[in-house]
Amino acid sequence: MGGRGTYAAGNNVAYTYEKVGEIEGVKILQGLGKKHDLPVEAHSSSAYIQLYPDGNFRMIRFFDKQHYMTAEIAYHPESDLDSSRKPILHIHEYNRDDFDNRKPRLLTQSEYDKYKKYFGGVTRWKPET
Repeated sequence: MGGRGTYAAGNNVAYTYEKVGEIEGVKILQGLGKKHDLPVEAHSSSAYIQLYPDGNFRMIRFFDKQHYMTAEIAYHPESDLDSSRKPILHIHEYNRDDFDNRKPRLLTQSEYDKYKKYFGGVTRWKPET
């Protein structure tokens, strides 16, 4: 799981993450060495989950059939969405041709309902909660 587009372009590189579990069939990955984030492309999965060291949900990333990241739901403070500076579930949507344009937004009710099975008890997805 190397640089963006490496695997998708057919260039296999050494793995820098290991699977440490699963939630609802989605692999939980942990970085090896100095890797602390999730990969930005997938080898074979349609999603990956990362947990904080205490075991709580940190993020889930979703990938298309060509291995490119399409969306990320994360749980951390996002001052553009909630001035309290408390962690809040939010989503970043990615475009293949404009990877840097990923302004966060709050989850909709239907998105929260669809993905809450991955959040492990994290329920704060609205600023007023």
